[in-house]
Amino acid sequence: MHRRTIVGFVLLFASALPGFGQEEADVKGSRDHPLFTRMPGYYISDYGVKDFDQFTSPYATGKDQTWEGRITTLEYYVRTGAKQASMLQIARNYENAVKTVGGKILVNDSRVVEGKIEKGGAVTYVHVEAFNDGRNYTVTIVEKGTMQQDVVADAAALGASIAATGKAAVYGIYFDTDKAVVKPESGPALDQITALLKQNGSLSVFVVGHTDNVGPLDHNLRLSTDRADAVLKALVGRGIAASRLRASGVGPWCPVASNRTEEGRGKNRRVELVEQ
Repeated sequence: MHRRTIVGFVLLFASALPGFGQEEADVKGSRDHPLFTRMPGYYISDYGVKDFDQFTSPYATGKDQTWEGRITTLEYYVRTGAKQASMLQIARNYENAVKTVGGKILVNDSRVVEGKIEKGGAVTYVHVEAFNDGRNYTVTIVEKGTMQQDVVADAAALGASIAATGKAAVYGIYFDTDKAVVKPESGPALDQITALLKQNGSLSVFVVGHTDNVGPLDHNLRLSTDRADAVLKALVGRGIAASRLRASGVGPWCPVASNRTEEGRGKNRRVELVEQ
């Protein structure tokens, strides 16, 4: 092989390596997560935040294996000339940091640490994994939470669902945990139900409350009934005749998704309109 070709190949290979020929500075818009600082001499080479997503640990087992919520992902690379930490050193630093803020260690070995931090009712999961003898490492932080339902069915979609199946699931009606008071941000969904009933004067419906399976059955049945009744009263307050509405609750008995995940439980917590 010609020497010039060899040199060209080496340069091409080297240019594909992270940081080669680039300024070793944090990527634009990135920052350390408020929970942790970084290893000295490292910069952020990749960064991303998702308001709601899922992360499944390749190492944890049981109920702490799949995490859902706001996910922050960071990748760190050591700067040229800086002192490179070992993979064990990176893992132990983050292990100690998790413990310092009162967290529980779920997984720890020579290059991987996973932890769970519970404070003030909030749950945060942490995954740290080192690579290439410590040249780079990733940090994934999942702040557990439920997805905000941004898409609310309109009157036409609700009517089409009732015509096709005899019922329609309504998302976008909100309650505080263990409460049966309809929150103000439920207005758009209630407006669409009201529009549906005003456009179809002969339509009468059962307003059926559903819950997930967290907590005692009797409590969930009572809560689902109370929430259905609260929705009924909100519709009456919008001008719908009470004679066209009947409220009932079925608790966790009619799930539409698995209650094993937070996303599934979120789908099961709903109100349905069932044609009478």
